[in-house]
Amino acid sequence: MGLLRSCLLSGLLISAASLPSWGQFNFNYDATQRRWTLRNSLVEANFVLTPEGHFRFEDFHSLRNNNAWTAYPAGSSPLQIHADGVLFDQNTPYRLVSTGRRQIPRNGLRYLIVLEDLDRRGRLFIEIEMYLQQPVLRFSARLRNVNPQPLHVTGVDILPLAIADKGRTFRSFNVDQWWGGGKGGNFQVNQDTLGEGKQGVVYSGAYGQQCSWFALRDAENFGLFAGWEFDGRAVGVVDHNPGKALLQLSVPVEGIDRTLAQGEELAIPAYFLGMYQGDWDEAGYVTQRFVEAAVAQPASDSRFPYVIWDSWNYDLYLDEATLRRNAQIAANLGIELFVIDLGWARQIGDWYADPRKFPSGMRALSDYVHSLGMKFGLHFAFAEAAATSPVLLQNPDWRSSENYHYFGADSLCLSHRPVREWLLAQTLRMIDDYNIDWILQDGENMVKQCVKTTHTHAPGDSNYANAVDGLDWLIDQVKQQRPKVEWENCEDGGNMMTYSMARRYVTSINADDSGPMTTRQAIYGASYPFPTRYMDRYMPNTQLTPYITRSYMFGGPWIFMNRLPEMRPQDLQLAASEVRLYKSMREHIREGKVYHLTARPAETRIDALESYNFATGSAIVFVYRPSAAPASRTLRVRGLNRNLSYEVRYQDSGRTLTMTGAQLLDTGIDLNLTAVNSAEIIFVTPEE
Repeated sequence: MGLLRSCLLSGLLISAASLPSWGQFNFNYDATQRRWTLRNSLVEANFVLTPEGHFRFEDFHSLRNNNAWTAYPAGSSPLQIHADGVLFDQNTPYRLVSTGRRQIPRNGLRYLIVLEDLDRRGRLFIEIEMYLQQPVLRFSARLRNVNPQPLHVTGVDILPLAIADKGRTFRSFNVDQWWGGGKGGNFQVNQDTLGEGKQGVVYSGAYGQQCSWFALRDAENFGLFAGWEFDGRAVGVVDHNPGKALLQLSVPVEGIDRTLAQGEELAIPAYFLGMYQGDWDEAGYVTQRFVEAAVAQPASDSRFPYVIWDSWNYDLYLDEATLRRNAQIAANLGIELFVIDLGWARQIGDWYADPRKFPSGMRALSDYVHSLGMKFGLHFAFAEAAATSPVLLQNPDWRSSENYHYFGADSLCLSHRPVREWLLAQTLRMIDDYNIDWILQDGENMVKQCVKTTHTHAPGDSNYANAVDGLDWLIDQVKQQRPKVEWENCEDGGNMMTYSMARRYVTSINADDSGPMTTRQAIYGASYPFPTRYMDRYMPNTQLTPYITRSYMFGGPWIFMNRLPEMRPQDLQLAASEVRLYKSMREHIREGKVYHLTARPAETRIDALESYNFATGSAIVFVYRPSAAPASRTLRVRGLNRNLSYEVRYQDSGRTLTMTGAQLLDTGIDLNLTAVNSAEIIFVTPEE
């Protein structure tokens, strides 16, 4: 559609006061009031440029119920930037340079608003988006220096909204990452009532503590959620001050120090703001559907999420013959992607296959894997290099000032221009030489801390620069030039759970190489803010039981690490059967709504997760009995139509029942798992 017709009034390029809607959208700019209205079939948002020239958020409300969020009377800016000791915020006077709207990919519509402060320090390019059938607003901006004098940016708040509380009380909700190797957090959920000194705090980003998302809701279960697209560290705060009737949102970037020459720009990380009505499961589901619709990297294969084999249980002791034997068995099991983990290269940072381990060459192994009908992937810790690797022997200053010691290697500073340009060439060469379909990106903190004065970034800017100019730039460049290659995030386990990550990767590890209980605990928490495909699970080398296989089955890619030639025949038979079962369910789970039917998994109780698929009206329930849990409990299924009849089928026992939706919702299913460390899958299907 491009920029729609606009008119030149008083030197300003302004869209006409009333423009025809596109599909379900109604985006309008009222030139007399200088007010922007953005509406789809579910929600409406309003922004205004006041007579004093202050650009402000006015309100965001549902068109279907009473869920409404209105700016604080003193004013609220949708962005806040510190530059040269001055704030660009709700009190900055601007002139309007231009505005217009355009259709964007993935069924979206965008307003572009260009503002310039009256002192001509900077020009803001503001983009506000909505998408079809999504109760969500997405906001991003760029700041350009239009002055011959340098513009020094020292602070950015991604989400500085001030909202009137209207006498309401609020509960907040967020989810930990896998941090500190799981010792600091394993996707625990955090919730509290705001006010009286209690805040919702989210320490997000690589090496952070929480996922870059929070939700809140009032006493009537009208809720708001937000997520931000930034891999660096930021501190999200949700603060309620009842005395001032103020609900304050804030997500300042940790440490930014960027000097813009004339014409240079700074990209402000995007955020999205959405509405829901219901519980935390509903907040998660509405978030996930928006992320899939507008943010997440699309998978290139309708079979996704894949069944994967990964070599890590061989540690660094790989060889071509062993991998070929595993590949043949993996193909027979129905595995779809074969990944060689750490240890294939000559050294970390020397990204050529070790000829001692691969005498026929890596391309020969890749061709063999492809001949078996599987995709081929390689582990790639591109932000690390061994001290004796050629790249560091030739360029010792490429190290970041802080070393994170990934498997004894040194850390590279991705925002240093020569480093990222060298890495781009290495990545493209590696993809082409070895015919790679999948990159398992690993590393210890992908957003390094670096204060070197010899690098191309400012010493105080490494958090932003290593995230945006380094990590994001590299992956974006590779994806532009090799778009069919898919990326998996594996930073120190699930320790970079951000929506910038989701924009670039098709999946992410959660709890790293862990046991059944730890893995289920991670899935329990991660399945609130992220679509299920961003929860891949690594099943370590062990003899198999249904309790083990099914503890790794719910979510995204299911990754085997078993030494396949050493497995017993009965284990291989069970694995093949469970792979077929997983494939029959993966589309349902990928598209379904997650219901957390029990509390967080623990050894002393039965735990259960449900996936309800609205398209089919059916549910799949995974139930687990750990070693110290009682044998029986009642479980109420959710999401069903109480007026329909359903077939209830148990996967292992073969038991089949007919129950009404009302019975399943109100009374529930009686479970009796007689064996400890057992699991059952229950299929609930509407009868014709």
